[in-house]
Order: sequence, then C-alpha cells, then structure tokens
Amino acid sequence: MASRPSLFTAFLLFICTALFLIASTSSSQNVTLSLYYETLCPYCADFIVNHLVKVFDRGLISIVNLRLIPWGNAFIQPNGSFVCQHGTNECFLNAIEACTVTIYPDAVRHFRFIHCVEKMSLENKMNEWVNCFGMSGLGKAPIDCYTSGYGEVLERKYAAETSKLKPPHRFVPWVVVNNQPLREDFENFVSYICKAYRGTKIPEACKSLPLESNSSQKENHINSVCYVDQTSNPTSSAPAIN
Repeated sequence: MASRPSLFTAFLLFICTALFLIASTSSSQNVTLSLYYETLCPYCADFIVNHLVKVFDRGLISIVNLRLIPWGNAFIQPNGSFVCQHGTNECFLNAIEACTVTIYPDAVRHFRFIHCVEKMSLENKMNEWVNCFGMSGLGKAPIDCYTSGYGEVLERKYAAETSKLKPPHRFVPWVVVNNQPLREDFENFVSYICKAYRGTKIPEACKSLPLESNSSQKENHINSVCYVDQTSNPTSSAPAIN
C-alpha cells in the first residue's frame, strides 16, 4: 500500500514536468524582434506609429518577444555625458521611454505609451508628450525613474548593447529579428518574423503572408532613416519639452 502514493506522486511530477517543458518550448520558439531607435528621429517615429504597430495585429504578438531599445545614434563623451542626434530633449525622452519599458514590462502597456509619444512627435505636438501617461493608462513613475538617475543607468546599458551590434548599425530604425539585421528592408519585418517562427501555433498574420521580401522596397526606403553620421543642431532641432 505504501508504494501507491509514491507512484501517484511520481506520476503527477511527471505530468507537471512535461507541461512545464511544453510551455518552455513554446515560449522559446517565439521570435525576438528588437528595435534600436531614437525618440526624435522622424523615421523612427513613423516606423513605430505606422508600421511596428502591426506586431499587435491578428495575433502576431503571440509569437514575438518585442524589445525596444531607445538609444540609437547617441554616444557618450569622454566626460560621461550623453550626446543625442536630435539634442538634449531626445536624450530626455530616450530615458523616459527606457524607464517606461522597465517599469511596465508588458509589451502591450509600454508600447501604447511609446506609440503615443512618437505620434505626438510626428504631429509636432511634443509639448503635450506628458499627456501620453493618461492617454495610455499608465502612471507617471517613469518621470520619477528619470529624476532619480535610474533612466541614465538604463541608457548606459542600452548604449553598451547598441555598440555591440554585429554588424554595427548604420542608421535607425535598425530592426533585428532573431539576431538577423533587416537593414533597409526593416518595414518588411512581419515576413521575417513569420519565416523565423518554428512553432505550431501559426498566427493569422502569417497565414496569408508572402515570406519573400520585396527587393524593390529596399530601394525605396534606403533614405528614410537617420544615419549614424548625420548631425543636427541640438538647440533648434528638437521641440521644447515641458
């Protein structure tokens, strides 16, 4: 009689382990989509608002690990200060968005805020960016994160990650799918995600999508980016942040 409980316990352990392994395997089959960008690059804003938002259409997000890395073409000076391509306001918003991603790790939640801020940028309404907290249903904890200095810590981490990209990024938006940079074909990211997915639960977004990229698209979008070697006037290029 003593052996029966132990056999039953062993059986339950086996079932639980099997379910855990199945869940882990399913999660590990997700495709990692990483966007390296900067907040006030108009082409990054356009990509986030009008293209990247498709990752939430027709179940695609169910097979995607979305990563947003707001650093872009910024660099760190020898004295440790940040220089951002579109001025100090961009450095500020990069840190705010980094804080938002960290405080609200759920992709749906932090993307809603970032989408709002980047839409404000496209509409030349950056003085209203703070309204995006209320519009996206988030608290203002990212502001406290920034003022505490933790936003700078996050940005240094993103700077280190961006500097280690292989090949190095030449412009932003720089989109990477499972460590494969899409280069000029970044707007075709959905096709790359569907092609890279190895799981069995195919989302509706992938079922009728051609898996081959359109080479003519690469030609058309080659200049719709902010290049690493571009410079701007930090006192006049970025809108005021209140």
